[in-house]
Amino acid sequence: MKSAFRNAYFALSHSLNPSPYSSLLLFSLRSLPAVAIPSSPPRLQPETFRSLSASLCTATMAGGEAYVPPSSPSLEKQFDSFRVQLDESGSLRERIRAVVMEIESTTRFMHAGLLLVHQSRHTPEVLEKPKAQIGVLKELYNRLAEVLRDCPSQYYRYHGDWRSETQTVVSLLAFMHWLEAGSLLMHSEAEEKLGLNSSDFGLDVEDYLIGLCFMSNELPRYVVNQVTAGDYDCPRKVLKFLTELHAAFRMLNLRNDFLRKKFDGMKYDLRRVEEVYYDVKIRGLTASDGSSEDQRSKGEQQVA
Repeated sequence: MKSAFRNAYFALSHSLNPSPYSSLLLFSLRSLPAVAIPSSPPRLQPETFRSLSASLCTATMAGGEAYVPPSSPSLEKQFDSFRVQLDESGSLRERIRAVVMEIESTTRFMHAGLLLVHQSRHTPEVLEKPKAQIGVLKELYNRLAEVLRDCPSQYYRYHGDWRSETQTVVSLLAFMHWLEAGSLLMHSEAEEKLGLNSSDFGLDVEDYLIGLCFMSNELPRYVVNQVTAGDYDCPRKVLKFLTELHAAFRMLNLRNDFLRKKFDGMKYDLRRVEEVYYDVKIRGLTASDGSSEDQRSKGEQQVA
């Protein structure tokens, strides 16, 4: 019985901890007389085994000393400079964002004032308050230019922080200019109104073009409200303006980006104005020659 237990014990030990000398050791033990084998051999605790393994690995590295990776002065210096650059960039963005928030607040006030033009109010009265905010915008853009003087040649790195607000500003200025003069606000005129300088801190061309696309979105609503108020010549004037603007955009080789999408939306604005003009025309609410001013001048000549 004891012999069978001894054979089973050594077979299990061999399967758990194989060794090239296990067969020799087993043969030597079989040749010894039977001895009493403890029923439960001692076992190491998992914590003790892990501690011994870690000690053994540490002792085999670097002649028994723990391995510590050497520090590189050049690496530390490089990442320390990165930290300084990121801190400065974050501080600069906070200053830019503070000015941009004021620009956004001013544009909301201007847009709220311009909405009254759709209620068929007198145009000079409606434009009085929005025009007073142009000086505020000019001062804010001057402050923004002063902030960017701390980082020369970094205009387009931070341009995205005020791009959307500038596009809204251009759309409002262009709409106000059209209400006053009936013509397009040029790029140079927009820069002059905002106090921008093309060589230092200028108005990006794409921002200007996108702002014009935003402005065209207001014209169909303006035409409908003006016709409702009895101005039947408004569709003709807006149609002429939008047709010329759309034809000018067709000269540009636009990529498949946000500007191209906004330009594609302009043709729907043009189509809506054409539909209003067609309805007014077939109902005989406008002169046959398409110009009430010309008709008025002819009548004055006949009276004379």
